[in-house]
Amino acid sequence: MYQPFDSMPGHSRVWVYQANRMFTISERNHLNTELEELCNQWSTHGTPLLASFTLQFDQFVVMAVDAQHQGASGCSIDGSVHFLKSLQKSLGLDFFDRTMVAFLMDQKVVQHGLSGLKTLFENKALTADTISFNNTVITKDAWEKGWQVPVENSWLARYLPKSAVTH
Repeated sequence: MYQPFDSMPGHSRVWVYQANRMFTISERNHLNTELEELCNQWSTHGTPLLASFTLQFDQFVVMAVDAQHQGASGCSIDGSVHFLKSLQKSLGLDFFDRTMVAFLMDQKVVQHGLSGLKTLFENKALTADTISFNNTVITKDAWEKGWQVPVENSWLARYLPKSAVTH
């Protein structure tokens, strides 16, 4: 059953899906409609899930389930992944390219391939203070507090030149 994202409790389980590009206005409208329908139909072993989503920066889909009401099972999670795969196919998006890393620069999402990160940090196109996205957060509280983090506080710190690490 769909719930507004803001009303989801902090312990809700979240999944963050990063698109390979920004959504157009019509894609955003289509995603809002389709994802609300998914939330209304999403269930595990016949029990409806309290579910929600939010679209962030017109490039991320964040799904949430109140696990204390009813936790999502492997089958229900697989169902949501298949749903997103069908949406990405119909919209010409890619939510599952793990070779691209997103950064927030001048309030815009910029993506770079993993293979070029070391050079971008060496050339100072990216710095320790650049905001990155931790798409591995697992609760709404963690998403709110730690989804957007400076590179130096993320797994990306390993790409920083040794002189840039401030800890």
